[in-house]
Amino acid sequence: MSKHAENLPDDPAVLKAMIAALQAENAKISATLRVHDQLVQALRLRIAKLQKLAFGKSSEKIEREIEQLELALEDLLVAVAEGDEAPIDEGQDEPSPDTADAPALRRRPRVSDTTPRERRELDPGTCCPDCGGDLRVVGEDVSELLDMIAAQMKVIQIARIKKSCRRCERMVQEPAPSRPIPGSMAGPNLLAHVLVSKFDDHLPLYRQHEIFARMGADIPESTLVGWCGRAMKTLSPLIERIEADIMASDLLHADDTPIRVLDRSLRDKGLGKGVKQGRIWAYVRDQRPWAGASPPGAVYRFAPDWKEEHVLGHLANARGILQADGYKGYAKLYEPDPDGTRRLREAACWAHLRRDFHDFWASTKSEIAREALDRIGKFYDIERDINGQPADVRYATRQKLSRPQVEAFFVWSEQQLLRIPGKSDLAKAFRYGLSRQEAFSLFLTDGRVAIDNNPAERALRPIGIGRKNWLFAGADTGAETLARAMTIIETAKLNGLDPLAYLADIFDRIHDHKINRLDELLPWNWVPLATAQSKAA
Repeated sequence: MSKHAENLPDDPAVLKAMIAALQAENAKISATLRVHDQLVQALRLRIAKLQKLAFGKSSEKIEREIEQLELALEDLLVAVAEGDEAPIDEGQDEPSPDTADAPALRRRPRVSDTTPRERRELDPGTCCPDCGGDLRVVGEDVSELLDMIAAQMKVIQIARIKKSCRRCERMVQEPAPSRPIPGSMAGPNLLAHVLVSKFDDHLPLYRQHEIFARMGADIPESTLVGWCGRAMKTLSPLIERIEADIMASDLLHADDTPIRVLDRSLRDKGLGKGVKQGRIWAYVRDQRPWAGASPPGAVYRFAPDWKEEHVLGHLANARGILQADGYKGYAKLYEPDPDGTRRLREAACWAHLRRDFHDFWASTKSEIAREALDRIGKFYDIERDINGQPADVRYATRQKLSRPQVEAFFVWSEQQLLRIPGKSDLAKAFRYGLSRQEAFSLFLTDGRVAIDNNPAERALRPIGIGRKNWLFAGADTGAETLARAMTIIETAKLNGLDPLAYLADIFDRIHDHKINRLDELLPWNWVPLATAQSKAA
C-alpha cells in the first residue's frame, strides 16, 4: 500500500481510504504478532513443565517432545523478530528478572577479551570542510561491530631442502617433521576440528564432508572415518591416564543415560529396525564446590545394556564415597566387606528426591508435597551460601544449620506416611527418602559431599544434545569411541580449555613428547606449546 509522496493522489477521499486500508493492515499485523507472542509464551511454559517431568519413566518420549517444541519456538521467535520494525537496541546489560519470560532478543552479545580486534579509523582529514582551517584531534567515538571470518582450508607445503658438502659430498637434509597420523596429510588443526565437530558439536561426518567441499577440499567420508579412528588411537594414552586419575578419586559422582545403538541381529525386534538401547555412564570428579586440590574431570563408559555387572566392573577399584541415584546396580558396591568395612559409602541425591515431590505437587497441588518442597528448598538456601567454601567450613555450617532441619524433615516424613494412602506416589517418595536416610544424611558428616548429584547430570547433557543430531550410534564400538572422545573433550572443558585449541596443540606435539612426561599434556597440566617455549626462553 505504501507509495512515494510525489505519487500520492490529491483527492482527500482517496487518501482517507488509503489511510483506512493501512490502519486495517497494521491492525492485522499487530494481531498476528500478538498471537505469535502468546504462542511463544505458551510454548515456553509447556517446555518448562516438560523439562520438570523429564526425569520420570517416560523421559525419552518427553525429551523428543521438548526437542520438537524447541524447534517450533525458535521458528516463532525468528518470525516475531522479522515482523519487528523498531530499531534494534541490544543494550548493555542482562534482561531484568521481571522480563525473564520474554523472548531474549535484546541481550548484547558477550565477546571475550581475547577475541582479536581490528581497528578501522574514519579520519575526516586535516582541513575543515567549511573554512579550510586546520583540524585538531579532540577525542573519538568508538563503536564495535561483531563480524566473523569464514574458516579457510590451507595447504602447508613442507619443503625439505637438500644440500651437499663441497668438501666431502655428504648429503644434508632436515628430517621430516612428525605428523599427527603418520602418512596422512591431515594437519593437527584439521584433525582437532573434525573430532570436536563430531563429538562435541555432534556434526556427522557426512555433513562435515559437505562443508569441506564448499571450502574447496573434497575429503571423502571414508577418509574422515579413518582420520577419526587414527586420531583417537593417538589420544589413547592421554585418555587412559585421565580415566586412571579420575577413577582413583575417593569421591565420585555417577549417573547414566540411554543411547540407541544399531544392532543387525535385531532387525525384526527391539526398539526399531535393528536398534537396541545401550547406556552411557558418566563418572565425575568435581572438587570445586569445596575448594579441593584435585582438578575436575569426567570419565564416560558405554555398556550394551543396563545390567549391574557393568557398573561393578567400572567401579571395581573405587574407594570412598559414591554419589548417585537409586539404581539397584550400585547396591552391591555399598555392601560391607568380610571385615565389616565398606569399600564405598552411598551419598544420595536430594535433587532426585525433590523431583518426586515436585511431580506429585504439579499434578495434584498437594499441600504435603508443597511443604516437602519448601523444607528441601531451605537445605539448598544454606548450600548456596557455602558453595566454594573449604570442606571444614561447609561441615561446620551444616552441623549448625542443616542437621536440625534434615532430622526434622525425616521425623515429619514418618508422620505424613500415617496420613496418606500407602500406594500413592507421594507415599513412595517418602518411603524412598526414609529407606535411604543414612545416604541422604551423609553430606552432613563430610564437607566434601555435595547435596545432590548435579555434576554427573550436567556431564550427561551433551549426550542428550547429541541424540537430536545423530539419533543412534552405529555399533557398540562406535558408542565406545564416543565415550572415550567425550572423556577427553569434556574434561578439557571442565578445566576451562577450548577443546579445539587443546586437541590441535596435542596432535601437533604428542608424537615428539617424551613418554615419561606425558602427564604434562593432561588437560589440568597443559600449557600451550608457544607459551611453554616463551617461558623457557
